[in-house]
Amino acid sequence: MRRAALPGATSSLTISRRGVLAGVAAFAVCGASREASAGETRPLAERLAEYAVALRYEDLDAATIERVKSHIIDTIGCGLAAFDEPPVRVCREVALTARGEATIIGTTRKTTADLAAFANGAAFRYYDLNDFYNGTITTHPSDHIAPCFAVAEAVRAHGRDLILAIVTAYEINCRLADALDIFSRGWDTPVYSLPAVAIACGKLMGLSVAKMTEAVNIAINDHISMAQTRTQVLSDWKGLADGEASRNAVFAATLARGGLTGPAPIFEGKKGFFRQVSGEAEVEVGKFGGHGNQFRIHQCGMKTYPAVVYSQTSIAAAMAIADEIVNGTTDKTAALERITSVEVATSQRGLTQTGTDGEKWSPKTRDTADHSMPYLVARAMFDGGITNDSYTSEKLTETRILSFMRKIAVVEDPTFTARAGSSPTRITATLLDGRRVSREVDDIPGFASKPMQRPDIARKFRDNTARRWPRQRTDGLLQSIWALEQMPDLGALLARLTV
Repeated sequence: MRRAALPGATSSLTISRRGVLAGVAAFAVCGASREASAGETRPLAERLAEYAVALRYEDLDAATIERVKSHIIDTIGCGLAAFDEPPVRVCREVALTARGEATIIGTTRKTTADLAAFANGAAFRYYDLNDFYNGTITTHPSDHIAPCFAVAEAVRAHGRDLILAIVTAYEINCRLADALDIFSRGWDTPVYSLPAVAIACGKLMGLSVAKMTEAVNIAINDHISMAQTRTQVLSDWKGLADGEASRNAVFAATLARGGLTGPAPIFEGKKGFFRQVSGEAEVEVGKFGGHGNQFRIHQCGMKTYPAVVYSQTSIAAAMAIADEIVNGTTDKTAALERITSVEVATSQRGLTQTGTDGEKWSPKTRDTADHSMPYLVARAMFDGGITNDSYTSEKLTETRILSFMRKIAVVEDPTFTARAGSSPTRITATLLDGRRVSREVDDIPGFASKPMQRPDIARKFRDNTARRWPRQRTDGLLQSIWALEQMPDLGALLARLTV
């Protein structure tokens, strides 16, 4: 077992449908791609572009459309909740120094599509309450909703076009995350956002396969995120990195639309992505969602707690253990102080991201605390859960919690590591009398295995917006988003999201 204990101007463009003949031709290309052997030699960027150009709204089943709208509602709610946070405000103020045709969500003001993608993405991600994909590596594909909304509004796209673009972005992000292990080589997950957003936004812009390929070439070459973002003391950039990747990808698609080319082949080249970043890999585009294959968005989960995904089950387990130990007593603190040690077993990635740095036992920033397994477990035991209020300066310096954290060790359970696609946790607390209390939690409501339904999604959205709007206004907005596929004017919807 591995163990870690406490150490010593997007311009306006009317979206084009490209005509029936172009659609048929693209479909034929994609069909050929699906029949290609595993030894496909054409550049990956081109194959990704072909997939996206061929994908049609009609290829989406009702369950997929419903799932997209669920994730949109969840993501917008997260962004509105974080609207007043200082880093989010800074990003918004910077974005508003330019003028354009994309709305800064929460306001009626507009900026360029790339800057709106950045500012809105910062809000959506800031509380670390937005969705996640637990594949070979964990990503947050809802980060792509901001750039898709920005470009869709700028090109005056229909709600159906937005839905299709978001499905495309999720699919590419998740599939690449499964195929390309970048984190263990020192790179950060916004790298997956570059091709996903460049392609999704290129689709909204009506780019050809050739131009969409160039968008990918430009985006990847110009912006590769380092994993230092999630190591040691975590800064504001932890919540902003994907927004910046989106800004870069939208800009790349805009340049490609104008006719600019990028380094190629960006994945397979002598100094390309495979050799420099991920290592050699095979991406079977023919198995992507559509035409009988399920879309990856169905394997994405939604968070209950504003904290790193690996801690979601740990928080639930910690609360259950505390309830058992405290049961029948009136002094919760005294009961929990009878604990002499706590072992948190998680996966290798859970250990790496939440329990290997000394800073995780003395978090000085919110960003470090919401990625600290010792802090989250201790706080959940004493407070009965984790909320945004768990990260105030007073809470981060609470002596009772800091002292208790010294009893906590985080370890890897290889069986959890082997269970790709999940984030299981086992917590074992040892008491003064030698008694051991243990809980293992494999998933919680919101995970892909237990997806949130409309009432759950509405409840979370209302919780995130309760201090902004009365219940009647919130319910009206929910009703509108649930009918997104019928909406010809996205600008009208965005104008209703003012805080």
